[in-house]
Order: sequence, then structure tokens, then C-alpha cells
Amino acid sequence: MADLATVAKQFTDFYYNTFDSNRPALASLYRPESMMTWENNQILGVSSIVEKLVTLPFEKVLHKVETCDAQPSNPAVGSIIVLVTGLLRVDDGEQPLPFTQTFQLIPDAGTYYVYNDLFRLNLGG
Repeated sequence: MADLATVAKQFTDFYYNTFDSNRPALASLYRPESMMTWENNQILGVSSIVEKLVTLPFEKVLHKVETCDAQPSNPAVGSIIVLVTGLLRVDDGEQPLPFTQTFQLIPDAGTYYVYNDLFRLNLGG
């Protein structure tokens, strides 16, 4: 089995670089059964997830990952849970926004796809 921390870092590097530069290209990471929870809104399936991502109310975004933790999720299938914390800057804003995102990655033909994706801004209050 590949080192979980290495897989998690490679995945998150790819995910956030793609998110920041070409959100429609994230479609390849999801499947029809994939589910995303974005700030309390549940979204099911590739097309609905990508629609949500490309219609977010900002033009430019830059993610800075601060922590990335990984654990085996189901050893029988080799799935991985990845927890990311970081900061994101939107539309050249001066204040970066803290966020947390959790992915459940499922192996598929030598790579992984996102089965679950939970995103939350950590704005407090």
C-alpha cells in the first residue's frame, strides 16, 4: 500500500492547484455516486458537484494548505480519509479565509476518486 501521507499530499496538491486554475477539470475526481457537502448544502453526482464549484461567487481563488492528515478508511478496499485545513484567498481579498475540507478517497484503476467531500469555512461567531 502506498504511504497514506504521500497519497494525501499528491491528491491535495492536484486538487487545489486544479481548483485554483481550472475548476471544471475537477470532474475527473468525482463519480455519479460522489457526494459533496458545501457549507451545509448536500450535492450528489459529478455534474451537480462541478456546477456548484464553477458557479461559486468569485473569479479568482488561491488555496494554502496548512495541514493534511490521512488515515485508512476501509482496509478491505484501501480507501483513505483526508482532512485538510488551510487558508483561501478569493478575488485578491486582503483577509484569507480559514477552511476545513475532508475527502474520502476510493481506489479506482491505480488512482483515487472522491466519494465524499465535506467543505466548511471556519469563520467563527
